[in-house]
Amino acid sequence: MTHRTNRRAFLTQTALAGAAGPFLMAGAAASARARETPNEKVRFACIGVGGKGNSDTRDAGKHGEIVALCDIDEGTLDKMAEKFPDAKKYVDYRTMLEDLGDKIDAVTVSTPDHTHAPASVMAMRMGKHCFCQKPLTWSVEEARLMRELAAEKKLCTQMGNQGTAEDGFRRGVEVIRSGVLGPIKEIHVWTNRPIWPQGIPRPKETPGVPNKVHWYEFLGSAPDRPYNPAYHPFKWRGWLDYGTGALGDMACHTINIAAMALNLFDPESVEVVDTSGIVDKETYPIWSIIRTRFGERDGRPPLTMTWYDGGEKLPEDKRAYKDVLCGEKASGSGLVLVGEKGTFFSENDYGSKHALLPRERFRDVPEPEKTLPRSPGHFTEWVEAIKANEPCKALSNFDYAGRLTETVLLGVVAMRAGTKIEWDPSSLRAKNCPEADQYIRRDYRKGFSIHS
Repeated sequence: MTHRTNRRAFLTQTALAGAAGPFLMAGAAASARARETPNEKVRFACIGVGGKGNSDTRDAGKHGEIVALCDIDEGTLDKMAEKFPDAKKYVDYRTMLEDLGDKIDAVTVSTPDHTHAPASVMAMRMGKHCFCQKPLTWSVEEARLMRELAAEKKLCTQMGNQGTAEDGFRRGVEVIRSGVLGPIKEIHVWTNRPIWPQGIPRPKETPGVPNKVHWYEFLGSAPDRPYNPAYHPFKWRGWLDYGTGALGDMACHTINIAAMALNLFDPESVEVVDTSGIVDKETYPIWSIIRTRFGERDGRPPLTMTWYDGGEKLPEDKRAYKDVLCGEKASGSGLVLVGEKGTFFSENDYGSKHALLPRERFRDVPEPEKTLPRSPGHFTEWVEAIKANEPCKALSNFDYAGRLTETVLLGVVAMRAGTKIEWDPSSLRAKNCPEADQYIRRDYRKGFSIHS
């Protein structure tokens, strides 16, 4: 125990206090290696190897060498280590990154939302390319930092919204941009999430931490609290300290096609239209309706985007998106863009399956001009970017994904602030609501800060 405590203190004073000196040298060495030997295997360290991290780690293993695996649950870690027996095992990503130095080229980060930025930022400051699951971060401030850091370090990055790589998604972006629908006036987006507990009070029981779970490392940047199975595994999404609710979980998928096609970033305002309400300042609502307003940009007129979550628990009389479907049956999750000449209907979260409505009006519409490259696969696209040393080659790189995540998480800010947010993107502040600042950024537990 003494050794472990000392190591944490050491990491707090060094790796997370700016990651200077040897980390910068390691980053330069990694970048140079990528340029000089693009055909060599990429060396990965995988942070979070259960859940979505299972497939992300397997993808890394198909495309390169797994040098290290990290997970706070030793049971999950040991199971993945059976597939990659040569990889070193860790329960603390800080220890792993400090140990490995220039022995790795890239990281995958597939942890709960609140750990995305602390783990990714530490690796990126060391010059490591980064694949991070969606939403890119837990807070708006973290999304901005991740975007800026990737640009500063010239790193190859990708957020894990895999629908971006589908041909149907990219054709859909081209359709919207073609102007066939006329100016877009409004957007409606809905989801079947949450499919985990939300709208519940904090548990009162304090059972012991399971033997193989490292609870201190799970908490990471979040405030201290006793372990409870209501948080781990998987159920963390509904808790304000760890997740970003239904909005954070799915909007990076479902609004993605509209955001890319119409440049839906830096909104003018965000407000909660209606909601079942946050419970005890602990868990996200059972259902919510959030409206985001975007000003004119790049020749497109102002428009509104309305988000509906709650799935079957959203009251039927509040599902206004059904009124703009031109008689089509609403899917479990989807998106509608209403234009002056017609409507774009995405029948799934990714936008890959879509139709122009009314169908008879657009039956003979020709394919739009191909303006986006087609993808070899979401993870493959990122690895190819690393080998070619082309930071923007992967379409959901952090320059794009950071902006998308900011748009999404402003809905969380408005929900938690309980008032309309008038947004100033240059200062990362709500102009009308100083008290919202606590939800735009967070106070970090010692040893897990993103600030240098």
